Formats: sequence, C-alpha cells, structure tokens
Amino acid sequence: MWQSRNQTGRMLAAVDFAPPGSARVVGMPVSRGRVAERAAAREAASGLRSVFGPLSEPPPALAEAWDRLATGAAEVNVFAERWFVMAAVHHLESEGDPHLLQIWEGEGVDARLIALLPLVISRHYGRLPVRHVTNWRHYQSFLGTPLIAAGRERDAWRAMLDALGRTRWARNFLHVEGLVENGPVHRGLIAAGHPCDTVHRIERAMLASRLSPEAYYEQAVRKKKRKELKRLSARLEELGEVRVQRLASPEELAPWTDAFLALERAGWKGRDGAALANTPQTEAFFREAVAGAHAAGRLEMLRLDCDGRPIAMLVNFLAAPGSFSFKIAFDEDYARFSPGVLIQIENYRILERPEIAWMDSCAVQDHPMINSLWTERRAIVRVTTPLGAGRGAGLFHVCRAAERAAGLLRRLRAAPKDRVHDA
Repeated sequence: MWQSRNQTGRMLAAVDFAPPGSARVVGMPVSRGRVAERAAAREAASGLRSVFGPLSEPPPALAEAWDRLATGAAEVNVFAERWFVMAAVHHLESEGDPHLLQIWEGEGVDARLIALLPLVISRHYGRLPVRHVTNWRHYQSFLGTPLIAAGRERDAWRAMLDALGRTRWARNFLHVEGLVENGPVHRGLIAAGHPCDTVHRIERAMLASRLSPEAYYEQAVRKKKRKELKRLSARLEELGEVRVQRLASPEELAPWTDAFLALERAGWKGRDGAALANTPQTEAFFREAVAGAHAAGRLEMLRLDCDGRPIAMLVNFLAAPGSFSFKIAFDEDYARFSPGVLIQIENYRILERPEIAWMDSCAVQDHPMINSLWTERRAIVRVTTPLGAGRGAGLFHVCRAAERAAGLLRRLRAAPKDRVHDA
C-alpha cells in the first residue's frame, strides 16, 4: 500500500500497485461540487486516471513506468528523471510535503504512464500569504518541465488540472516553474483550456547548431579573443603536458567524482559555502546523481589536465535529442589561463554527435562566460493557472493583479534612470 499524508497528517490518497499500472485511488479528498463532478466525468471519458502518492522511493512497477516515460517524453528533462529526483529525495531537505501526481491510461498490465508531476503546497506566492500548488523543485534542479508522453500533452495537462481541481488540499492555483517557453509541454498546458499566465521569463545560453565545432567557434567567438585563447593555451603547455579526457570506464567514475568535488571545493564556491562538498548532504546527492546518470547512460564528464593534474572539469547529462551542462569547476591557481573557457571550447565536440541537437547551459541569465561562447538562447518561463472555479479563480486574478501592479511600480521607479535629459 502506497499512501500519502499532508502536513497536517490527514490521508490524501492510498494506492495499490499490483499489477503494474492498475493503481487506483482510495480515500481521495472531498470533491468540490459540480466542478469536481464535471472533472471526474471528463477523466472517465478520456480513459485516463489520476493517482496521488508521496514523492518517495517508488514501487518497482512505478519505477519501470517512470523510466519508460522518460525515454518517450514530449520534452527530455534529466532533472525529472527517476535517478535524479530520487537522489534529491534521499539527500536534500525539502520544504513542505512533496507528492507525485501520476496520470495513467488503460488498466491492468496494459496500463501506460503518460505523465508525472512532482508537486508541493506552498504557503506564499511571492510576498502574498496565499496557499497554492507548485511543481516540486530544488536548488540543484535547473528545469521544471514534467515528463509527459509525446503527443499527449494537452490530454495529460487536462487530467492533471482536473485532478488537482477536485482535491481539497490543492488550493487556488498551480504555479509551474522552469518550463521551456513555447515547448510542447508549455503549448499543451495552454491548449488544455485553462487560463495560463506567464509571470516570469528569462533567457539563458544554449548550444544548438549544425556547424562543426571549428566552424561554430569561429562564428561565435571574435577573432581577437580566439587569438588570445590560443596564446593562453600555448602558455599553459609550457607548464606541462595539456590533455583533455572524457570519462571512459565505470572504474574511473569514483576517482573522477572525487576529483570534481575537490576541485570545486578548493575554489570560490568552497570559500562561500556553496560547493557540493561543503555539506555531507549535497556531496551525497551529487555522488548518487552522477552514479545514477552513469547507470542510465546519461553521463558525460570532461577534464582538462596539465601535467597530470585536473585544472578544469565539466559534468554533462545527455538525453537525446538534448543535453544539459550540469556542473563546472576549475583550479583558480590556473585562472590566468582561463581553464573554464578552454574546457568549454572542447565541449563544442558535442556538435559532432548526430543524436544530440542541443545543449542547455543551465546557467543564469546573461552569464558572461558562457554567453560569450554560445550564441543561441533558450527562454524559460514560470506560469500560473487557476484550479477549479470560485475562490481559487478569484485568488488567481487577485494575485496576478498584484503582480502586474508591482511590475508597473518597478518600471516607474527605474524609468528616471533610463531617461536622457538635455543639457
């Protein structure tokens, strides 16, 4: 029996898992009248079933279905795959009581999992004390796109919103962070027929080109900078043999992981308390995530050595047709040679892989280093959509009005700084 409790200890749902996919919801929260009845009718007509459960170690049937969904998702997202999510569940503290909403199609052994959405109740929407549902993420996760089967985006979102709309604990509205703007999952949410407001938007560097690594480097980086980097590389070679390696064997995984953690902790992140090895929890998370990625065939690690010593390392996650640059570290004793830039230039080799069409930098917006090397941009948005009617829809509109007013006030305050006054 797989059961879930909210923060007050009341049972949300209990699910039997036998046989695979035959999960059924028992003891669901109280419905919300006619709106809930209509939602339940739509679910029955669609042939889809919603299942709530705790975000914890999944039973074997769900684990298998989760992995299968990840390989056939409308949008790849390694941060939503089981090996990455479970690493966080095992080692990172979580605010609130995270749960997993599943959408299944069919019954019995032929049932198919078509959507997974980790979620949690938040008690504040920005500065407003408004309880709402949000997708569950943590500070080591750089994309919030849920896994949804390709071609089922609209149906899956309708089923998820209907399921949330008829549960007592899912209050007011759903706030989803980290969607790829205008991607299949974002478009599916819009097509589901609920109001869907974009409340925040950023652009971050992305690598996506059919050019060769050499041709991309020439068009992306100014000639003067390429000349300077060539000079720095030559000076680095004067100190010892310079070699670029890629993780090749399972036996290398543990020592390479040790080397990365040590390299990161020795730099500014270690001094600021932000390095993974600064706490046992984040170190254990990283070790499990990297091992899980390797076991799933998702891991690529690069290292730049000088005289046998690693001076820069890069951790990528590969999920065709995409990839994600997860972590980078470099030795600050060699900072004058720009080892972080040099290893990113070697990272252009990802363009030679026919199964990989793009790499997401996972960097902050306007990151000076990666923006100077990668010319494409990926827009990431936060969206909000109401759950049900009545009070939930009302609070959705109130919060959105408050956001718009706050945004206008910020622009008005900033406007004088942007004006150019005649002398």
